[in-house]
Amino acid sequence: MAAPDSLAVPGKPLIQVENLEKDYPTGAGVFQALRGVSLEIAAGEFVAIMGASGSGKSTFMNLLGCLDRPTRGSYHLDGIDVSSMSSDQLAALRNREIGFVFQGFNLLPKLTSLDNVALPLMYAGMGRQARRQQAQAVLERVGLGDRSHHTPLQLSGGQQQRVAIARALASRPRIIFADEPTGNLDSETSHQVMGFFSQLNREEGITLVLVTHEADIAAYARRRIRFQDGRVIEDVATATAAA
Repeated sequence: MAAPDSLAVPGKPLIQVENLEKDYPTGAGVFQALRGVSLEIAAGEFVAIMGASGSGKSTFMNLLGCLDRPTRGSYHLDGIDVSSMSSDQLAALRNREIGFVFQGFNLLPKLTSLDNVALPLMYAGMGRQARRQQAQAVLERVGLGDRSHHTPLQLSGGQQQRVAIARALASRPRIIFADEPTGNLDSETSHQVMGFFSQLNREEGITLVLVTHEADIAAYARRRIRFQDGRVIEDVATATAAA
């Protein structure tokens, strides 16, 4: 197989992985989900990770998000080797540096929008009044200031995803990892959500790593990385990002 196209990344990388591999034991033997992945992502990039089911893209995002550990290889986040960190250190790093947005929203159904957004701030040790004020400010930022006391079941799918984005932004992370964030949304709402992601990246410099299998969603990113059978087969700058 031909080597992927090269994409030079200027300056110090925020994310740097070398020969990253991940194995999973199965009844039929060992399944190698990632096979020698090496790449860099600079601060402020908007990257789309693509590939068919089972290609390794979600496994890769879980490793970058410090939700799992590689079997072999190295991962440096802002120059820090995360493979040497304890579970508590990884949890603190995630809470401080990383926000997550998932396809299924992952909101707690009995909590209001405000309390869902404030939850990571509680884990960070912020006082009740301060975290509620910050959560309200972030909800207003995503256009849901008037829905702060609604539970998820009282919101549309698009509104729930915006609450999930607000929760990801609450701790002011440097990186947001979004795993199929538009998978449960209709086309119009999907593009509204992606427009907001683009605005965050463009205006605030938040690094965005988006996992998707949809070409029109990936078009919002400025770089596309494609996985197949656990390997990177394409790494290219996109010609133009969607508006």
